[in-house]
Amino acid sequence: MIKMTFLTFHRWGAAAMLLAATAGLPAFADQTAAVQEAALSPLEKAVVRESEATIKAFHAGDAAALAGMFLETGELVDEAGTVHTGKAAITDLFTGFFGRFPKATLEMLVDSVRPIGETLAVEEGQRRITTAEGEAAQVRYVALRSKQGDRWQIASYREFADDPLPTPREALQGAAWIVGDWVDENPEGRTEISFRWSEDGNFLIGDYTMSAAGAGTSKSTQRIGWDPVNGQVRSWTFDDDGGFTEGRWFRTEEGWMVVSEATLPDGTAGSAALFISVKDADHLVVRGTDRFIGDIAEPDFEMTIARKPPQPGAAK
Repeated sequence: MIKMTFLTFHRWGAAAMLLAATAGLPAFADQTAAVQEAALSPLEKAVVRESEATIKAFHAGDAAALAGMFLETGELVDEAGTVHTGKAAITDLFTGFFGRFPKATLEMLVDSVRPIGETLAVEEGQRRITTAEGEAAQVRYVALRSKQGDRWQIASYREFADDPLPTPREALQGAAWIVGDWVDENPEGRTEISFRWSEDGNFLIGDYTMSAAGAGTSKSTQRIGWDPVNGQVRSWTFDDDGGFTEGRWFRTEEGWMVVSEATLPDGTAGSAALFISVKDADHLVVRGTDRFIGDIAEPDFEMTIARKPPQPGAAK
């Protein structure tokens, strides 16, 4: 069997089976590769042979042999979405790659193979390419294979980025400048804002205290978090009178735009767009536009919020 860096199958209801490994890679459990391979279905064994041939051709820098793994009209779609159709285009792709990265190595991890009828099969897995300089790129892939005689050639091969998802704290770093105590004081009233990280580090939590002449004091609490489904920063604000607001945050050249939708205690809907920019380390500029309460338009506003200086005698 041709030595590979790793090639593993996962089967529902059974342990993963290590089929081959390079020297120095520890054996999986206490089974030999021969015993594990014997437990594979004929389809899985055929895909193993195709994968072994792919790795052998890659390490030989043989672009034509790699293109030969595909049907004449097969396609390769890279992680950027670029489509390479036909053996000639795929040969050119690998020829250019080997010209730039000679002596690169290929690793493959096959997660599953499932048949679709008698002549088609879907293979899913991961592949990692490492250059001679040690730089590595890993992607997930899905391959549609077509049975041609005793071969299972590739009709379509598509790659997907396999970068690890950012943690909520990492995703929120672009808004972390808001942590601290802030104040805006003007003839119309006073606004105090205090932001901190949640204890688990997954959210930014803010407390707002607003007072206006003749209107008393109101308080709100805001939680800013990361939405991994939409890849977006979002916020939820709860007012002490029972109202609440949901905001979607978008990066701009100056800072952030927050598109918010509010529900007042009496059920009236509101909306606004807030633009937040960092003037300097101690000042934020907040501008509100397109503000509506029900069908009534509210005037735009702009205010500069300053970071509160440390209290006398506070710990440094």
